[in-house]
Amino acid sequence: MNAIFMAWIVLGISVISEVAGTIALRQSAGFTRIGPALLAGLFYIAAVWLMAIALRQLEIGVTYAVWAASGTAITALVGIAVFQEQASLQKLAGIVIILLGVLVLSMERTGDA
Repeated sequence: MNAIFMAWIVLGISVISEVAGTIALRQSAGFTRIGPALLAGLFYIAAVWLMAIALRQLEIGVTYAVWAASGTAITALVGIAVFQEQASLQKLAGIVIILLGVLVLSMERTGDA
């Protein structure tokens, strides 16, 4: 596998780690539960470390935009699916727009657009 492809894989794992950190943060009840609070910190450290590794091969603007937008969209979907948060048409449309933006940005970097 080439280095660019591997960087995208590492970035994807970074996004998953960031989402896991956010879920652990929610479960920490405002840092009153030590286990989930520690997990949140570890997942966030891993997310940033993995993003730094991906940045060796990927452009910073595209990398951060994809990381932040993907994390936002996936976290919103987890909120709906796992925590029974409201799934309004407006929220779902926003998630679709975010995901389309991520797709366009990632295609720009590889020259597929």
